[in-house]
Amino acid sequence: MKKENGGVKLLISILVVLVIIAGVVLAYKITKDKEENNVQPVANEDEEKIIAEIDEKQVQIFKGNDRPIAVMIDNHNQAWPQAGLNQAYMVYEIIVEGGETRLMALFKGVDLDKIGPVRSARHYFIDYAMENDAIYVHFGQSPQAQSDIKKYSINDINGISEDGSTFWRVKDKYSPHNAVTSTEKLLQSAKNKKYKTVSTQESVLNYVTDEVNLEEGQVATTVTIPHSDLQTVQYTYDEENKVYKRFARNKAQTDWDTGEPVTTKNIIITFCENYTLSDTENKGRQGLKNIGTFDGYYITNGKAIKIQCEKTARDEQTIYKDMNGNEIQVNDGNTFVNICPPSANVTLE
Repeated sequence: MKKENGGVKLLISILVVLVIIAGVVLAYKITKDKEENNVQPVANEDEEKIIAEIDEKQVQIFKGNDRPIAVMIDNHNQAWPQAGLNQAYMVYEIIVEGGETRLMALFKGVDLDKIGPVRSARHYFIDYAMENDAIYVHFGQSPQAQSDIKKYSINDINGISEDGSTFWRVKDKYSPHNAVTSTEKLLQSAKNKKYKTVSTQESVLNYVTDEVNLEEGQVATTVTIPHSDLQTVQYTYDEENKVYKRFARNKAQTDWDTGEPVTTKNIIITFCENYTLSDTENKGRQGLKNIGTFDGYYITNGKAIKIQCEKTARDEQTIYKDMNGNEIQVNDGNTFVNICPPSANVTLE
């Protein structure tokens, strides 16, 4: 009996030891898992920080593979204020008939509920849509634009021929100054037409992330650009925010919905001759002699330098060079490109 009792006691002792060992192992494993779990978020924070730092070193105004969308914007004074200009990465302003100018705003990777008022196409704006590899959006067209859209196989969206959902007319403005659209509607139309909606083409402008200060440039805190006897544009420098506020015909330009000032980081002026077309309609429509090398200015951060603007073909990108023949570096921000007659008395103050 003593032997049997001793065996039972030994067995119990062994079981107790095994239970203790198992407990120690389990406790170690739990502690280890907790330590690993505590370390992991730190690693994620470091990764996020690295990603953020990399993103900061990339150009922000022109990033991603979204294909640009170029929208013709009405610039008659009855069309003011306009919607979407502050979200465009580039806006071209060029003279049209009657001394008016029209705008073409380029959007990339943005989501806007309202853009407009949208107006009809003019054939020389197509050149700048092509050099940006953009889908060209308009509401109607001149005969020359209609011909060139077909000739160059332009991916265009024309409000006149849409199904009624891509564009709509608002009630707080009068026709023809009240047709608007949205990026969502335009992208849906583009997909329905089987247009490509991605693009790997590089930007027209040579953007850089380091701040460009034109130390050797002339003072340009007020820039006045008379496109015609009717349309004079002025930009005034906001030193605190390092942008230019836009005025037209002595009126501050504001956003249609927010009421915020229309501003731009960069201004490019190109002196380029326009002329009146001879056609059967006799509406005074214009042409533009924009192939060649033209004088101009690059303006940013309160300073301006003289530049040369080179365009070798309608579908080739314009290259903007300083007077030493080097492509200019452009601040990472939106840009207004004002194309005006060589005779325009542009003033920089």
